[in-house]
Amino acid sequence: MKKLKIYFIALLLVAIFVKTDAQSLKGTRPNIIFVITDDQGMGDLSCMGNQVLKTPFIDNFYKNSTRFTDFQVSPTCAPTRSALMSGRVPFKNGVTHTIFQRERMAPDVFTLPQALQTAGYKTGLFGKWHLGDEEEYLPTNRGFNEVLMHGAGGIGQTKYGDFPANEINPYFDNVLLHNDTIVQTKGFCTDVFFNSALAWIKGQHEAQNPYFAYVSLNAPHGPFIAPDKYKKRFLDMGYDKTTAGRYGMIENIDDNFGMMMQKLEDWNALDNTLVIFMTDNGATHLKGTLNGENVTHFNYNMKGAKNSPHEGGTHVPAFWYWKGKIKKGVDIDALTAHIDLYKTFCELTGAKIPTDHQIVSGKSLVSLLDNPNADWPDRNLFIHCGRWKTGEVEKAKYVKCAVRSQEWRLINNKELYNISNDPGQKYNVADSNPDVLKELQAVYNPWWESAVPLMVNEGLPLVKPEDQPFAKRYNKQMKEYGIPEWAPSSIE
Repeated sequence: MKKLKIYFIALLLVAIFVKTDAQSLKGTRPNIIFVITDDQGMGDLSCMGNQVLKTPFIDNFYKNSTRFTDFQVSPTCAPTRSALMSGRVPFKNGVTHTIFQRERMAPDVFTLPQALQTAGYKTGLFGKWHLGDEEEYLPTNRGFNEVLMHGAGGIGQTKYGDFPANEINPYFDNVLLHNDTIVQTKGFCTDVFFNSALAWIKGQHEAQNPYFAYVSLNAPHGPFIAPDKYKKRFLDMGYDKTTAGRYGMIENIDDNFGMMMQKLEDWNALDNTLVIFMTDNGATHLKGTLNGENVTHFNYNMKGAKNSPHEGGTHVPAFWYWKGKIKKGVDIDALTAHIDLYKTFCELTGAKIPTDHQIVSGKSLVSLLDNPNADWPDRNLFIHCGRWKTGEVEKAKYVKCAVRSQEWRLINNKELYNISNDPGQKYNVADSNPDVLKELQAVYNPWWESAVPLMVNEGLPLVKPEDQPFAKRYNKQMKEYGIPEWAPSSIE
């Protein structure tokens, strides 16, 4: 009798803690709201230890989320975004820079939103695209049903392709592309993008359409401009104007995120909606002044920042919330990355992928969402900052590059760090671990050789500001019928 009792207790524990295939999230078809910020680092949230910023809404989201604690992206923005859209490493999409046409994602990529459309999903982009502004590269031609976007990599970057009018007043009252029409908006850019996304989400919710909302913010990318009420607290504390602007942008994001979550709750839209918050690369502006004294801003005690091959360049927050479906307050320590989202979303939604689409290098995270302790074999992630001078691809092979495994990080083919024991990368242990050094060096070389032939944007001519696609489009529309005012539908 005692043995039988123990047996039934064991069965009960298995039922509680282990998901069966029938209970898996695979094919459950959630709506997906994916919020990604620009140049916000691991240390730019109070829930991650920043003692200056106040981000109560994202903090609360963090508390209730499943968190991927070792989530890796690319060191700069366009590469990360191309990985999200394709499920493969950026260089194999042709993306090796953020400017000079080297940010254009190869036209033969079957994109994530195209895949989701095969499962009947409506798809919307609100904010930053940064994967090409010419007609064939635009998100409306790459799987998005609804688009509100700026050009180039940042609002006001007219030299690299944004609308000429945005140089006058960056981040306020911007000219944007709404589907096929250039429009004039009112208000601070982050507010506009969140309100526009929510108006579209409300429409999909009411129509009972499954949807993917890509809320792709340009904030807190420079120039560091925020509404006065968001800067005031930091200026009153004695911080420099740049820090006040950047931190003000982050607190504005937090308020908008909180508003979004409240609206979703009010609309009873959270039961079948997966909400994700993450950032696209490491932080910027980590130096400033406080009452005239130089200070270093909190960076989660990591080495490096944006455009660095170190942890500070690629290790970002990744918080996932699905009410009643995935666990609250759980950390998943497995080595995961941006390239994994493509397969994950396809598996969740039941998207059908053509047999002739690009080779996807990521792995689905569904097994980890089902069971945070699921088996997750070690892997190698390949990282490179790109941005080499035109014609100098081979010279850049071992410059600002990394290989990352669960335990190790190889930098520039010569420095080795044990991330498990030394997450701040204080000690180069290459000399004491020659076998590990050789192993990571050996796997990097074939990866590089496989990527070079796919760098399809190398060697292209420079484009003058007046010849950029959005500049020409803006001037043409101005002559034909002007720039109409536009605002999203009400979210009340």
